[in-house]
Amino acid sequence: QVQLVESGGGLVQAGGSLRLSCAVSGRTFSSLSMGWFRQAPGKVREFVAAITRSGGSTYYADSVKGRFTISRDNAKNTVYLQMNSLKPEDTAVYYCAGRSYYSGSYYSAEYDYWGQGTQVTVSS
Repeated sequence: QVQLVESGGGLVQAGGSLRLSCAVSGRTFSSLSMGWFRQAPGKVREFVAAITRSGGSTYYADSVKGRFTISRDNAKNTVYLQMNSLKPEDTAVYYCAGRSYYSGSYYSAEYDYWGQGTQVTVSS
């Protein structure tokens, strides 16, 4: 059974930073490409960032490019999302996801595994 457990969410002021972590168990982590998605109240879940199995390539939504960085540590079975220069519009529940494919995807339906989510709230 594959489990993804996010941590690191919280309340931060605009302009601040947070680092989210997602620990993966039950599957060889290096066989999964990983992604981060978010869902704000009343909105659809949206793509944030993705990373290939090796970590050699990354992909970002335009809204977070230059502010967020996705990375992974295959030795620790963990994927990270470093979030800098946070804005109130970044407020959402953030989910990590994994798929059994080399590269990540922008589409949530293409991911096989999901975490339970972690709340990020950015105050103005």
